[in-house]
Amino acid sequence: MTDILKTNKQGVLTVGDADVSALAKEFGTPLFIMDEEHIVQNMRAYTKPMYEEYKGGGLVCYASKAFCIKEICRIAHREGLGLDVVSGGELYTALSAGMPADKICFHGNNKSAEELAMAFENGVGRIVADSEEELFILDAMAAEYKNPPKVLLRVKPGIEAHTHEFIQTGQEDSKFGVSLASGDAVRLLSRNWEHLALAGVHCHIGSQIFEDVPFITAAELMVKLLDDVHKICGRYLPEINLGGGFGIRYTEADQPRPLQEAMRATISGVEKACEKYGVPYPFLMVEPGRSIVGDAGITVYTIGTVKKIPGIRTYVAVDGGMADNPRYIMYQAAYDAVLPLQPHAARTEKVTICGKCCESGDILIRDILLPEVRRGDLLAVLSTGAYNYSMSSNYNRLARPAVVMASKGKARLCVRRESYEDLIKNDL
Repeated sequence: MTDILKTNKQGVLTVGDADVSALAKEFGTPLFIMDEEHIVQNMRAYTKPMYEEYKGGGLVCYASKAFCIKEICRIAHREGLGLDVVSGGELYTALSAGMPADKICFHGNNKSAEELAMAFENGVGRIVADSEEELFILDAMAAEYKNPPKVLLRVKPGIEAHTHEFIQTGQEDSKFGVSLASGDAVRLLSRNWEHLALAGVHCHIGSQIFEDVPFITAAELMVKLLDDVHKICGRYLPEINLGGGFGIRYTEADQPRPLQEAMRATISGVEKACEKYGVPYPFLMVEPGRSIVGDAGITVYTIGTVKKIPGIRTYVAVDGGMADNPRYIMYQAAYDAVLPLQPHAARTEKVTICGKCCESGDILIRDILLPEVRRGDLLAVLSTGAYNYSMSSNYNRLARPAVVMASKGKARLCVRRESYEDLIKNDL
């Protein structure tokens, strides 16, 4: 987390100026703590360039899959963002939190009939079609509604971002989108659909990307696509959605650019491409998720067993694990961690942080240097605001942790800790 190692006068780690150890005592562990002001700053790093500087008009949509609870939807709405949702559950959460439906963009490579009906009936502003088959489904549905959503077509631009293969999405071999290289995208976008309000194109090249070039390249390809469609059917599609993917700092090895600079570079790429091809500035959308909430959150655990295997490894077990953070077991995600009561102490011992799940792969951080730890100490894993709570599970019948939002030295409960009764409430 940027500037996460902030401390109070007693030298204790703080988030949103709130004492992390006090929050752990009040709300228990494991505990997700989110820094509200940091989230707002990240949102404004996108909205300021988009709303004040881009000449074509646009909308920043928070990608709710990164961290989807009602409170983050409320904050996004308050800050002038729309919302990107990918399921009926995310859509329901957004609507329940008061997000205007016309500012919601509905994604997904396999939306069900029920989910699409839910989107149409609630007046969702945009649907991103992921395939030719879905376009035909949406065309048929649009005939049944007075004000159907705008439809964008998700396109695979053929860009392979330098990141883990499981979070690359823009290359040709991807389950998402329609091929640009094959000509399928131009063919479908140029078709005279009977009922669709075909508004434009969407692409998303991947996640945790630090360079500007992939985003600028994607922007030019999408602008050129608008030009290609215009040459065939004589009209310019009015919208481009470039997705998200800006990276954050997890460890010292990560060196992300300031978000505002990255956003400005992307906007400049769109404007230069429009000038190159003579295309009117489109309405521009982006969908950041991880880069808004990822480095604004930490997870606090209580250390249990410390198991030293001489000459091999020291395992430090915490009261959570892959049930609240499966990212290591999924794609070997790297994290940093500190002891909240002594966040700046010398790191003298190499240990592996493991969870309490009944899996050998239940690892949170492998081979990290920490001060000497013992049972009962608190451990804070940094930059866990994205894809941790969202991916959490009840594996081993573990209850999901509570979530608190910290600001100006105080914290409010946003998601209560699950109880054992919650775990069995749907059992028959």
